[in-house]
Amino acid sequence: MNPIHHKTAVLWAGILLAACSVAAYAANHEYDTPVNKDQVEGRVEETKGKVKEVTGKIIDDKGMEVEGNVQKNLGKAQKGYGDIKQDIKEGK
Repeated sequence: MNPIHHKTAVLWAGILLAACSVAAYAANHEYDTPVNKDQVEGRVEETKGKVKEVTGKIIDDKGMEVEGNVQKNLGKAQKGYGDIKQDIKEGK
């Protein structure tokens, strides 16, 4: 398989995995109230970043690895912001 096609296939598999994990999270969320937009989008970006980071390691693409790490950390920050908003809304 052409390395470019392999890279694309791995990224699409990761995106699919991210979508499935977010759907599972939303369906089994531990809170009684629904999740907010920042929590969901943050988790999606964090998962996509993890996939991109691991893909970069596997195919030895340092640029992709760094990009994935940055995306993962930005997703964590957005998720944290959403968690704080949720806590404030719930009066915690």
